[in-house]
Amino acid sequence: MKIQFDRNQSYQLEAVAAVVDLFEGQPHAGASFYVTLGSGLGGQLTERGFANHLALDWPAIAANLQRIQARHGIRQDTVHPGMDFSIEMETGTGKTYVYLRTIHALYTTYGFTKFVIVVPSVAIREGVLKSVAMTREHFAELYGSYPWDCWTYDAKRTSVLHQFATSDKLQVLVINIDAFNKQANNVIHRELDQLFGRKPIEFIQQTRPIVILDEPQNMESAQARQAIASLHPLCTLRYSATHRRVYNLLYRLGPAEAYARQLVKRIEVNAVLDQPDLRRGFIRVESITAGRSKVAARLTIDVTTDRGPVRKTVQVSRNGTDLVALSGGRTAYQGYVVDHIDAARGQVVFTNGVVLRVGETWGPHQDEVMRAQVYETVQEHLEKELEVLHAFPPGRRLKVLSLFFLDRVAHYAEPDGKVRRWFEAAYRELSRQPRYRELGLPPVDKVHGGYFATDRKGRAKDTSGHSQEDEKVYELIMKDKERLLSLDEPLRFIFSHSALREGWDNPNVFQICTLSDAKSEIRKRQEIGRGLRLPVDETGVRVIGHPVNRLTVIANESYEDFARALQTEMELETGERFPAPDNARERMVVRIRPGLNEHPDFMALWDRIRWKTRYTVAFDPAELAAEAAAALREMPPVAVPSVRVVKGGLDITARGVTTRLLGVRERPLPPAPAGAGAAPAAMAAGDMAFAARAASAVAGVSPAVAPHPVPDLIGYIQQHTELTRRTIAEILVQSGRLADALVNPEAFLDGAVRAIREVLERHMVKGIHYAPTGEAYPPFFCTAGTGDGGFAAEVIMHKSRVVAVEKSVYPYLEVDSNIEAAFAAGLQAREDVLFFVKLPRWFRIDTPAGPHTPDWAVVKQSQPGGEKVYAVYETKGTVDPAGLRGEERLKVRCAKAHFAALGVKYRLVTRPDEV
Repeated sequence: MKIQFDRNQSYQLEAVAAVVDLFEGQPHAGASFYVTLGSGLGGQLTERGFANHLALDWPAIAANLQRIQARHGIRQDTVHPGMDFSIEMETGTGKTYVYLRTIHALYTTYGFTKFVIVVPSVAIREGVLKSVAMTREHFAELYGSYPWDCWTYDAKRTSVLHQFATSDKLQVLVINIDAFNKQANNVIHRELDQLFGRKPIEFIQQTRPIVILDEPQNMESAQARQAIASLHPLCTLRYSATHRRVYNLLYRLGPAEAYARQLVKRIEVNAVLDQPDLRRGFIRVESITAGRSKVAARLTIDVTTDRGPVRKTVQVSRNGTDLVALSGGRTAYQGYVVDHIDAARGQVVFTNGVVLRVGETWGPHQDEVMRAQVYETVQEHLEKELEVLHAFPPGRRLKVLSLFFLDRVAHYAEPDGKVRRWFEAAYRELSRQPRYRELGLPPVDKVHGGYFATDRKGRAKDTSGHSQEDEKVYELIMKDKERLLSLDEPLRFIFSHSALREGWDNPNVFQICTLSDAKSEIRKRQEIGRGLRLPVDETGVRVIGHPVNRLTVIANESYEDFARALQTEMELETGERFPAPDNARERMVVRIRPGLNEHPDFMALWDRIRWKTRYTVAFDPAELAAEAAAALREMPPVAVPSVRVVKGGLDITARGVTTRLLGVRERPLPPAPAGAGAAPAAMAAGDMAFAARAASAVAGVSPAVAPHPVPDLIGYIQQHTELTRRTIAEILVQSGRLADALVNPEAFLDGAVRAIREVLERHMVKGIHYAPTGEAYPPFFCTAGTGDGGFAAEVIMHKSRVVAVEKSVYPYLEVDSNIEAAFAAGLQAREDVLFFVKLPRWFRIDTPAGPHTPDWAVVKQSQPGGEKVYAVYETKGTVDPAGLRGEERLKVRCAKAHFAALGVKYRLVTRPDEV
């Protein structure tokens, strides 16, 4: 099949016209020069060559530039002296087509004949050459059937440069930047006998070519810029979606506009996420930094908190750091003690012999996640084929392709490679399902294939993407580009090395899966760029504005993380800044209200609430044990770990990359290898009575549940609740849930701790008592900083988060939400409110659930001359304590008891009119 090109795409015509109009006023004429050749007979021969000639001066060019920028709404201050011009077009919108069409437009309009396309990589070069071949007939229909040549520079065939220079026809030369950016090594800079002692580059220089840079952000080094200047270009045109530097911007089609105009596919992300397996640990080395005095590593591990386990990043800088202690006592990290951090090699060495390098991970279900990614990709692919089958009539159907990127070629290329095995198993299973029977799917051995560089013995290998072996692969896959679009070709699943990230795309790639042992480090725009282009049907016609135009990325990170990374890259690469939530967080200095230390209402209020207290708790252990055991019985079943698949949709708008949840599925994992058959007695070493009762409690455990090593349950719970071992033993045995400890002990422990703490908090509230200690926050004002209390003479606030007030400590309040802003404004407006304070973070009440800072302290007078009320208010979404989370409820009740001990009124409110 042959891809058809639309000659009337308005945005492409605008981009072409922007460059053509830059030379408005240029006469249609070329220039000639004489190439001097050594005759070999003691004399010299000359030969006529043809060059580009510019009749316009810089002021004329600059005037044209400003008119073009005004036409496209581009700021005028982007004009820079010099004949360098930038064209920005989002990936997948036909950038290569646009600059090839621009070449023909400049030739037919002004007679410019010499063009050099400079590319940063072999992959992009092969993509350009394929585009030249595919568009040749199309451009002949548009501009006429004139003869023209397209050359590929090859250091072994420098004689083509002689023809490039001497031909009076349109000449296009495609050259890799590495072929001429090293004066000492490149053949192009050497005097050669076959060119009569001339340097090959001289034949380019004398033509004054118009130089086109494809992906110029990859050619911004000083060495590359010097090399490009050495071509003596008439002008340089820079085409990219991600310019690092912008020179005289002529045209811009940014990602938000391309997305809004449906010029690229919609984006969805199927996030295949490793649900924490709390029987095993998790360690990922995020980074290692070396300073003058210490070397530090950032590790992501599972950490126990009051609210259960969380995966968080911690910093380690000391040898001997024990991850059991760092994780809050998680026994899965037994033996993982940092031996040393090696910044030179980028690795962390543990005393048990495990070595992890930056980016490497230990402990997660790496294979299970990748296997689930493969399965999801195959399933998404078949669903897409069904959608196409039902949405398009015969004769106009689409070929659906899926692309897999591998970080290790052997995982697929070897006959027993794990990715190959996973793919074939998934395809066989899914293709046999009745749902996909109407697709008439080919056998598994016909539908998948790999494109990899090979060694001398023909064995596939991992490469950098820039080797000679890669060159052959790119040539092969580019030649296959149109064949892959044919419905007669059964191949639809393409496997390649991650080095094949740019320069190759296919319009009918609908699924992209990056398989890696760690989170994908490929840039998101680069990753989705392989499949953003709108698809073509079997007649080669582009499909525009159809619901089928969706690209699904099967990733091993959450779709929210993917979206954040994508937006960050867009902002960094395009300069297209999306609105910041805090108006760039502009700061302002705010001084304390003069004479506040003599203000009677404030001083009276402060003298009532500034006192510190101490609490004591009393409760009945037997009653607590009975309630806690009941709470454990009500816990959800402890499940074996799973891989979760979360599908999210991404939209690129003027306000940024937004997300929406589309679906969630769980994929159970096989049980972990059986342990040593841990006996229940090990759960409470030294407590034989409990051990005997525990053994009886788990005697009926199904033999299908594989036993796993069980940690000291009582010791772990005691560490996180401070209850006695006897009370904890009674809770566990009475609960009847000890069998769950054999299924997933760490998950059981985390759930048990949460349940016991909730019951313990209720008993604490009933039995808590506060008494003043005699200590208080100082009644004076600090002159610098807030120290351990007191109000600073000056504070820094963010302009976008302040509310102007007259009845408070400062003339402005900094608020954290619109609710707080409305509450402050409401208090300010009320005539019966004489003074109010948003209590600072250093104002803390000790509670069993941790320190608590109430929200507002208020002085109110019901009528002029009447009695003043001094009170503290907590703003919540409900005034019913039962509607609060357990920890919030405990802190509110403790705060009420604290202020009751001080004789101060304390209330929950939702609005300022409730004060």
